[in-house]
Amino acid sequence: MGVNKEKLRRHICFYGRVQGVGFRYTAMQLAQSLGLTGWVRNVEDFVEMEVQGDAASIGRLLEGLEKNRWIYIERMEAAELSLKEERQFSLEW
Repeated sequence: MGVNKEKLRRHICFYGRVQGVGFRYTAMQLAQSLGLTGWVRNVEDFVEMEVQGDAASIGRLLEGLEKNRWIYIERMEAAELSLKEERQFSLEW
């Protein structure tokens, strides 16, 4: 396995116009299409996500979210986490 395909896990909080605009469903569809695992949920005035996969795929997920015409990400706060055993990317409530 090359360095580029090394898995990592990130906890990311998204702030801006991220609720009521299809953010979670868009994130889930993009993550699943990229083979990423984790979850996404609304939390009061932001959206919280844990995402796991290679850095390039996580980057493509973030790019896809930023390109969505309804979503406006004002800022993100991210932290590295330990890897988890999981098989899919899901919505959490």
